[in-house]
Amino acid sequence: MNIEDIIMPPRAFKTEKWQLGNLFTQEIPENGIVLIFCSDYRGLNNGSAEILDFKKVRKELYKLSKLDFEVPICDLGDLISGKSHEDTHYILQEILSMCHYKNAIPVVIGGSNDLAFSLFSALNFHTKDINYTQISNIISLSNEGEAHTEKNFLSKILSAKSFTIKNYHHLGYQKHLNELDSVKLMKEVEFDIIRLAEMMNSTEKTEPFFRRADLVTLNCDAIESLGDGFSVNPQVNGLNKREICAYMKEIGLSENLKSVGIFNFNANSEEFLNHQLMAQIIWHLIEGVNIQKSHPIERSYETFHILVDEQQYTFKRDVFSNLWYFGEDDEVKNLIPCAKWEYEEAKKGFLNARLLRN
Repeated sequence: MNIEDIIMPPRAFKTEKWQLGNLFTQEIPENGIVLIFCSDYRGLNNGSAEILDFKKVRKELYKLSKLDFEVPICDLGDLISGKSHEDTHYILQEILSMCHYKNAIPVVIGGSNDLAFSLFSALNFHTKDINYTQISNIISLSNEGEAHTEKNFLSKILSAKSFTIKNYHHLGYQKHLNELDSVKLMKEVEFDIIRLAEMMNSTEKTEPFFRRADLVTLNCDAIESLGDGFSVNPQVNGLNKREICAYMKEIGLSENLKSVGIFNFNANSEEFLNHQLMAQIIWHLIEGVNIQKSHPIERSYETFHILVDEQQYTFKRDVFSNLWYFGEDDEVKNLIPCAKWEYEEAKKGFLNARLLRN
C-alpha cells in the first residue's frame, strides 16, 4: 500500500522561523509525532464521509510558537476515506502501523469516536497489555451489530479475545447522559470511571490515569461547545477550554504514550474559535510530549511509610517531577501512579480502594 494513495498531503502555509509550522515535515519521523486528519464520521448515526477541509485548524496550529521543541513533527495530511466505513478502519490501521514501526506517536484528528477501535487494534499488534484512557461524556457498551459504531466500539475492544488490555480508565462521563446499567457494569468489573465534576478546575485527581497510558482518545462531545458546536454532538456541559488544554498536556506527559485520537470534532464549524481551540489542543499535546522527552532517565525517590488499620503501606515521591506512586517494589514501573491527595488521605487512615485493587 502506497501512502500517497491513501493520504492527501496538506497545503503549505507560510510561517516564521519561531512558529510551529516551521518544524513540520511530510515524512514519518523516527521517535516523532505524526498528525493524521480524518473525515470519516460514518460511525455516527447518519454520519457521512464527505471530504472535510481542516485548513482552518492547520492555519491556527502552524502559527503557534515552537518554543524549544525538539521532537520532530509530521503533518502527514488527510486520510482518504474508504468505500465503506470498515475500509477506512483498515486503511487507518495500516497507516498507524507505519508510525508504530518508527516508534512515532500518531495523533488522529477528526472522524467518529469508533475509530478508537482502529487505534487500539493497530497498537495491539505492536504492544501487549495496553493501558487505555478515554475522555468521553458517554459510556456506551452496546454490542449490537457487526459494523463499528460509536455505540459498540468500546464493547468490541473490551471483549475481543485477541486484544490484551491491562487497564481501562473512563474519564468525564456525565450521569444524566448515561444508562445506569452501563455505569454499574463498569464499576462491577473494577474499571476506573470518573465523573466530569471530578475533572473540573484541576488535573491533580485524574493525572495518574494518564501517566502510564499507552493509548488516549478524546471524544470532543466531552468539551463544552461554542457557537455552532465544537463537536458534532454539541454539549452545553463539559470540560472548558483551559481544562481540556491542561489535560492534553498531561496526555503528552505520559511515560508510555504511543497513540492519540481526537474524535467527533466539528470540522464544518463556522465559529473561528472552535478551530483555534482544536489547534491549541494539539499544541498542548505536543508540548507535553516534548517535556516528557526532556526528563532525565535516572530518578531519585523519597519513600514514605503509612499505617492504615495496623497495616503498613508505602508511597514514593519522584524528587524531579514531584509525582507520587504507591507500592514497595524497587522497580518504579511496578508501582501504581497516584496523587498527593491519596497519600494525604492515607495519613488520615483512608486508603483509596483502587490502590489495593491494582
